[in-house]
Amino acid sequence: MDFQRGGGMGDGESEDPFINVIPLIDVIMVILIFLMLTTTFSKVSSLEIDLPKGAETSDQQKPPQDITISISAKGAVIVNSRPVGGAADVPAIGREISRAVRADNPDPVIVISADAKAAHQRVIDVMQAAQRAGLHRITFAVSDEKGR
Repeated sequence: MDFQRGGGMGDGESEDPFINVIPLIDVIMVILIFLMLTTTFSKVSSLEIDLPKGAETSDQQKPPQDITISISAKGAVIVNSRPVGGAADVPAIGREISRAVRADNPDPVIVISADAKAAHQRVIDVMQAAQRAGLHRITFAVSDEKGR
């Protein structure tokens, strides 16, 4: 093995350049060890919230009265388990909603429970009837993903 530089003096071959990576790896290892030793791990703090408890006695507060309006796939309208007879137009639905309003709660929540295949126009008719009856708190009932 010939470890001398420029072994062949007269043949005109030049030596290939090379990069020594060992000092580079040494520096990277020192930086990595430094970062591992100086890193601090912190706990993520969370907020603990104590929610208020509901009233134990139901005599103090009555639940609000809801008026449930069901719309079938064929367009039949039922207000609080009472079917609206005839053609079930907007005035007829409005009269039935007005009858369902109790004196102790003049502004109940209207819950519209429409079949998925019911016509959109029938739902709009029920909403118009509720607004003409002076009730503006309208919501829709939906089923969860499991179909309950």
